[in-house]
Amino acid sequence: MNKKIKTVFLLIGILIMIIVASILISAFTIKNSSSFDVKINRTWTKAICDSENFCQDYEISCKDENLVKMVPITGAAVKFSLEWKDPRDEEARKELC
Repeated sequence: MNKKIKTVFLLIGILIMIIVASILISAFTIKNSSSFDVKINRTWTKAICDSENFCQDYEISCKDENLVKMVPITGAAVKFSLEWKDPRDEEARKELC
């Protein structure tokens, strides 16, 4: 093959790689963006305890009075004795938003 044909094939190959890379990057960006982003207007942490007094802290996010996200905080957990009583009233323990 002469040099001109090799150069043309090389340029076509590079062009195809650029097009494929652009498509993949665009698809990744579209997949990871949300067209229905929820505006969070309140975020805080809260300990949620089970019946055996194991309590885990969560980051809680709400929009108006609706729960949007609840994520456990790594390492923020404690196991109290069975005699321990949660000092919060019932409403404070159960309310999320």
